[in-house]
Amino acid sequence: MAIDIKRHKEKLRQDEPEIKLVPFIDILFTLLIFLVVTSTFGAATVDDNGSGSGKPNMTDTTGDAEYYLIPVAGLQKVTVDGVDMSSEIKGNAIGVHARVLDQGDVQIKTSEHAIIIKAPPGMSPQEAVHTPE
Repeated sequence: MAIDIKRHKEKLRQDEPEIKLVPFIDILFTLLIFLVVTSTFGAATVDDNGSGSGKPNMTDTTGDAEYYLIPVAGLQKVTVDGVDMSSEIKGNAIGVHARVLDQGDVQIKTSEHAIIIKAPPGMSPQEAVHTPE
Protein backbone atom coordinates (compact mmCIF):
# COMPACT_ATOMS: atom_id res chain seq x y z
CA MET A 1 0.00 0.00 0.00
CA ALA A 2 1.48 3.29 -1.12
CA ILE A 3 1.16 6.57 0.75
CA ASP A 4 -0.20 9.46 -1.28
CA ILE A 5 2.13 12.27 -0.21
CA LYS A 6 0.59 14.87 -2.55
CA ARG A 7 -2.90 14.41 -1.09
CA HIS A 8 -1.50 14.50 2.46
CA LYS A 9 0.38 17.79 1.78
CA GLU A 10 -2.75 19.30 0.21
CA LYS A 11 -4.80 18.33 3.25
CA LEU A 12 -2.25 19.98 5.58
CA ARG A 13 -2.39 23.21 3.54
CA GLN A 14 -6.18 23.34 3.69
CA ASP A 15 -6.36 22.85 7.47
CA GLU A 16 -6.72 26.16 9.29
CA PRO A 17 -5.94 26.59 12.96
CA GLU A 18 -9.05 26.76 15.07
CA ILE A 19 -9.63 28.13 18.52
CA LYS A 20 -11.68 25.99 20.80
CA LEU A 21 -14.15 28.51 22.27
CA VAL A 22 -15.46 26.54 25.25
CA PRO A 23 -12.08 26.21 27.02
CA PHE A 24 -11.26 29.81 26.07
CA ILE A 25 -14.47 31.08 27.70
CA ASP A 26 -13.80 28.90 30.77
CA ILE A 27 -10.38 30.47 31.21
CA LEU A 28 -11.77 34.00 30.75
CA PHE A 29 -14.45 33.43 33.39
CA THR A 30 -11.88 31.95 35.77
CA LEU A 31 -9.69 35.04 35.38
CA LEU A 32 -12.69 37.33 35.82
CA ILE A 33 -13.76 35.56 39.01
CA PHE A 34 -10.19 35.71 40.33
CA LEU A 35 -9.97 39.47 39.68
CA VAL A 36 -13.33 40.20 41.28
CA VAL A 37 -12.56 38.11 44.37
CA THR A 38 -9.12 39.65 44.90
CA SER A 39 -10.21 43.27 44.29
CA THR A 40 -11.23 45.58 47.08
CA PHE A 41 -14.10 47.96 46.67
CA GLY A 42 -14.60 51.00 48.89
CA ALA A 43 -17.93 52.66 49.46
CA ALA A 44 -18.32 56.42 49.55
CA THR A 45 -19.71 57.95 52.69
CA VAL A 46 -23.35 58.88 52.34
CA ASP A 47 -25.29 61.11 54.73
CA ASP A 48 -28.73 60.24 56.10
CA ASN A 49 -30.36 62.46 53.49
CA GLY A 50 -28.73 60.48 50.67
CA SER A 51 -26.04 62.93 49.63
CA GLY A 52 -22.32 62.23 49.90
CA SER A 53 -19.44 64.61 50.29
CA GLY A 54 -17.26 62.91 47.68
CA LYS A 55 -14.26 63.25 49.98
CA PRO A 56 -12.29 60.15 50.87
CA ASN A 57 -12.46 58.98 54.45
CA MET A 58 -9.12 60.13 55.81
CA THR A 59 -9.16 57.59 58.64
CA ASP A 60 -8.77 54.85 56.02
CA THR A 61 -5.41 56.18 54.82
CA THR A 62 -2.04 55.45 56.27
CA GLY A 63 0.73 57.89 56.97
CA ASP A 64 1.40 60.72 59.34
CA ALA A 65 2.23 63.53 56.94
CA GLU A 66 1.25 67.00 58.07
CA TYR A 67 0.86 68.29 54.51
CA TYR A 68 -0.38 66.36 51.48
CA LEU A 69 0.64 67.29 47.94
CA ILE A 70 -2.20 68.11 45.51
CA PRO A 71 -0.98 68.40 41.91
CA VAL A 72 -3.18 70.04 39.25
CA ALA A 73 -2.02 70.42 35.65
CA GLY A 74 -1.42 74.10 34.92
CA LEU A 75 -2.28 75.21 38.47
CA GLN A 76 -2.33 79.02 38.55
CA LYS A 77 -4.49 80.10 41.49
CA VAL A 78 -5.05 78.91 45.05
CA THR A 79 -7.42 80.69 47.41
CA VAL A 80 -7.90 79.85 51.07
CA ASP A 81 -10.99 81.44 52.68
CA GLY A 82 -10.91 84.13 49.99
CA VAL A 83 -7.20 84.92 50.51
CA ASP A 84 -4.99 84.47 47.42
CA MET A 85 -2.24 81.97 48.29
CA SER A 86 -0.97 81.48 44.71
CA SER A 87 2.57 82.35 45.84
CA GLU A 88 2.72 78.92 47.53
CA ILE A 89 2.38 77.05 44.19
CA LYS A 90 5.49 75.16 43.12
CA GLY A 91 5.62 72.84 40.13
CA ASN A 92 1.83 72.93 39.51
CA ALA A 93 1.23 71.60 43.03
CA ILE A 94 0.35 72.83 46.51
CA GLY A 95 0.79 71.28 49.94
CA VAL A 96 -2.49 71.13 51.87
CA HIS A 97 -2.64 70.53 55.64
CA ALA A 98 -4.12 67.18 56.69
CA ARG A 99 -6.66 68.94 58.94
CA VAL A 100 -7.98 70.83 55.90
CA LEU A 101 -8.60 67.52 54.13
CA ASP A 102 -10.31 66.11 57.24
CA GLN A 103 -12.41 69.04 58.42
CA GLY A 104 -12.32 71.63 55.65
CA ASP A 105 -13.34 71.71 52.00
CA VAL A 106 -11.14 71.50 48.90
CA GLN A 107 -12.58 72.24 45.45
CA ILE A 108 -10.35 71.56 42.46
CA LYS A 109 -11.48 73.46 39.36
CA THR A 110 -9.35 72.04 36.54
CA SER A 111 -10.99 74.18 33.84
CA GLU A 112 -9.99 77.32 35.76
CA HIS A 113 -6.61 75.88 36.85
CA ALA A 114 -7.54 76.76 40.43
CA ILE A 115 -8.01 75.25 43.87
CA ILE A 116 -10.47 76.82 46.31
CA ILE A 117 -9.98 75.83 49.94
CA LYS A 118 -12.19 76.44 52.96
CA ALA A 119 -10.02 75.95 56.02
CA PRO A 120 -11.46 74.53 59.26
CA PRO A 121 -12.29 77.02 62.03
CA GLY A 122 -9.25 78.39 63.81
CA MET A 123 -6.80 77.67 60.97
CA SER A 124 -5.16 80.55 59.16
CA PRO A 125 -4.69 80.51 55.36
CA GLN A 126 -0.90 80.49 55.87
CA GLU A 127 -1.19 77.32 57.97
CA ALA A 128 -3.67 75.64 55.59
CA VAL A 129 -1.33 75.56 52.58
CA HIS A 130 2.39 75.10 52.21
CA THR A 131 4.91 75.32 49.38
CA PRO A 132 5.82 71.77 48.26
CA GLU A 133 9.43 70.77 48.91
